[in-house]
Amino acid sequence: MSEPPAQSHALFEDADDVRQRLDDVGYLVDEGTATALFLATVLGRPLLLEGEPGVGKTSAAKALAEALDTPLIRLQCYEGLTAGEALYEWNYQRQLLAVRLTEAHGHDQQRLTETDLFTEEFLLDRPLLRAVRHRGPLPPVLLIDEIDRADDEFEALLFEFLGESAITVPELGTFAAVRPPVAILTSNRSRELHDALRRRCLYHWIDFPAPERATEILRRSVPAANEPLIASATEFIGRVRGLDLDKAPGMAEAIDWVSALAALRVARLARGDIVATLSAVAKSPDDRVTVTEALEQLGYPGQARKP
Repeated sequence: MSEPPAQSHALFEDADDVRQRLDDVGYLVDEGTATALFLATVLGRPLLLEGEPGVGKTSAAKALAEALDTPLIRLQCYEGLTAGEALYEWNYQRQLLAVRLTEAHGHDQQRLTETDLFTEEFLLDRPLLRAVRHRGPLPPVLLIDEIDRADDEFEALLFEFLGESAITVPELGTFAAVRPPVAILTSNRSRELHDALRRRCLYHWIDFPAPERATEILRRSVPAANEPLIASATEFIGRVRGLDLDKAPGMAEAIDWVSALAALRVARLARGDIVATLSAVAKSPDDRVTVTEALEQLGYPGQARKP
């Protein structure tokens, strides 16, 4: 089943090329992330991206696929995810149909054997095997999203793929990628990942963007918002992240919030606007209370009471 690896061709010239081409598709990336993505493509190694929810880990993989004009194959992880959903499984309905058709035609002397039924004809590719068997001009981008949500045992199923860009099907042998897919794993650190998985990956932590980059992201994402609103919203979100919250707002929440403010035709941020749209920033009752109680120290005091 294995084929010789294809001649390697660089997908990007350097990290600056990564930054420019991701910028062209609307994804602003810092130097560290651009370098990590470049090394993942040039070394053919999986890349594990970790960071708080909403910092753009999943978006990085999507933007990479768009910049390369290559398919994005996504595996969304969750508790209870199985090999049959992630790697491959057999088309049991089609196997059963083949058996019944043979019997219906009276081929008593030509009964289907196990060898007849477990062939590529009856094999269903799931995301990992589909990425390995991809035959396009460029390798696909395989996004293994939120690996920390899957069970510990699931990680062991990935070791062969992460280390060798291959999947073994016991009945057929090993399928090895002609061009190793660009594999991006993301994690929100809801649990610790095994060292064996980390060893097989390059690693990069994505932090919340610096104010200048956050402002530019909001400017591009919410063109209806004016500059004073974007500037004050960026500052507010940055200060809110310093509070003791269950979930600090990421760029996804910031974009939703500024979009809501722009839809309400808010030109300059005020306390009333914050309270009215706080559900876009605070995603739990406790966080809402914490942010509301901190509005004065964040620079948005309530109206002074009349004596």
